[in-house]
Amino acid sequence: MQAFTKITGLVAPLDRVNVDTDQIIPKQFLKTIKRTGLREGLFYDWRKQKDGAQDPSFFLNQPRFQGATILLTRDNFGCGSSREHAPWALLDQGFRCVIAPSFADIFYSNCFQNGILPVVLKADEVLAMMQAALATPGYQLTVDLVSQTVTTPEGLSARFEIDPFRKDCLYRGLDAIGLTLQYETTITAYETRRKTEAPWLFTDLRQSQGKV
Repeated sequence: MQAFTKITGLVAPLDRVNVDTDQIIPKQFLKTIKRTGLREGLFYDWRKQKDGAQDPSFFLNQPRFQGATILLTRDNFGCGSSREHAPWALLDQGFRCVIAPSFADIFYSNCFQNGILPVVLKADEVLAMMQAALATPGYQLTVDLVSQTVTTPEGLSARFEIDPFRKDCLYRGLDAIGLTLQYETTITAYETRRKTEAPWLFTDLRQSQGKV
């Protein structure tokens, strides 16, 4: 997993509340367990018009927001089902940070497992940034995980809270597998010892049954 320390990036505003995971990536794109190629399904139903053509009013279809790395949105982002494809699709699009007044709990947790920093700010702070992003082409924010701040081009900073354990894991680029692999030597030593202490635990039952 890619570590997150500090980014200064283009902001893409999604001015909608209660964005559920089925809107982030619809069910027809959940047939794969690969984490790449999912950007095509990101906000698919909103990006398309009824005739299948791209909707020029949707932010992802506008040239000014291409290459955005920070998604700015509204309350209860990521509600609905717990599909991990939602953060995968956001990451595949290039988003490393999502800023909102609140998130659905499971989506919030899934972000940390996939190298995305979900930032909770006050509603009025998000509103001010949203208005600035819509009014100012090329609007950027700086998100600093170490200082736990989001800084505007004017130098105004908003502080966010984050669990220390999640902060450390994201800073070091460790997901659940990465955390486990830190103890690979210890795990291997334990397995070696147990093979001596309790060899029957490591017997292939199929081979044993074949010998009977």
